[in-house]
Amino acid sequence: MAKIKAFKSIRPKKGLEQRIAALPYDVYNRNEAIEEVKKEPMSFLRIDRAETQFDDSVDTYDPKVYQKAHDLLWEMVEDGEFIKEEQPCYYIYELTMNGRSQTGITACASIDDYLNNVIKKHENTRAEKEIDRINHVGTCNAQTGPIFLAYRSHEVINQIVDTVKKEQALYDFVAPDGVRHTVWVISKQDQVQSIAKAFEEVDSIYIADGHHRAASAVKVGLNRREENKEYTGLEEFNYFLSVLFPDDQLMIMDYNRVVKDLNGLNQEEFMNQIINKFEIERKGNVQYKPENKGEISMYLGDEWYKLKLRKEFMSDHPIDGLDVSILQREVLAPILNIQDPKTDNRIDFVGGIRGLTELEKRVANDCVVAFAMYPTSIEELFAISDAGLLMPPKSTWFEPKLRSGLFIHQI
Repeated sequence: MAKIKAFKSIRPKKGLEQRIAALPYDVYNRNEAIEEVKKEPMSFLRIDRAETQFDDSVDTYDPKVYQKAHDLLWEMVEDGEFIKEEQPCYYIYELTMNGRSQTGITACASIDDYLNNVIKKHENTRAEKEIDRINHVGTCNAQTGPIFLAYRSHEVINQIVDTVKKEQALYDFVAPDGVRHTVWVISKQDQVQSIAKAFEEVDSIYIADGHHRAASAVKVGLNRREENKEYTGLEEFNYFLSVLFPDDQLMIMDYNRVVKDLNGLNQEEFMNQIINKFEIERKGNVQYKPENKGEISMYLGDEWYKLKLRKEFMSDHPIDGLDVSILQREVLAPILNIQDPKTDNRIDFVGGIRGLTELEKRVANDCVVAFAMYPTSIEELFAISDAGLLMPPKSTWFEPKLRSGLFIHQI
């Protein structure tokens, strides 16, 4: 049973949403963030990455950076650039990219559901990455970036969403990257209560993207509980900002690999080792994207190849059967000696949104071979999470990205 509650969002004043909404903080490095804020001074990135307000002498993680984020946020609230909802609401948040839409519910999820594994994870987090967002959330007294959650589609929620989407939208704009963002408010009490009750019937919710943000929000909540021994569980710090999407709305993109050398092998020797595990079909200079599970597309020596794993090496295990696991087990580790892709600097990862041409560019510039993957499915993500297992690094790439600054949850 999941507890997904409505909340009094702090959100942009009507007319400012397009200027304020920003891609997540971790999409950019420091210099890129500075350039983005120069282009749009109202971008929420200046709050999510407040080091953009200082010169290079100030460390990204200096306490005064987090204090600056706090000051900028609450100055915008005081100036009326952000407003606070008068009553708890849910929000419908629809993102449309390349003609395809996905529609979710913006709400607050329970830290207890996270701790009790009603909200399930599929990857580990790193303490050093958590600390940054713990400091940001704690100092700002607010969660500014929503966690991307998924659940198995529920008819009652779908019906309410369809009904409300016939009403006038609160926000409707196209971002500079071409993604359209549309928001509706769900404020009628009968609809609010129906959604809350429907989520109580959902056994499991899954973190699709944002494991570090979720872990950080939970730890801030636990810290607040320590500071407030008489807490009731109703306080806002017991919940974290989320957008929840039904599984039939989501598309996971491929997360591809590029490698800088062939571990001392020449191309012929490398191909002779691959043929032991894969059926190989030469595609020449025609880009080839994998069409089925168990297929990997390889770019080597200015040519594309279709690799199909031989049946005797396939696995039904939730982890071992993933295409990214197949590549790691059959090629990267035994042939290229990349034992830990998280730490080996000979391998890099390219999100599927960048396309196959980006893989060709990387091979032309700083790599020798590229592998385009068949995307992990949402069913595979659910199965791995349900089994309490962890996905290999860089298994999923979700697009489009949720924007920060459209919804803020004060804790």
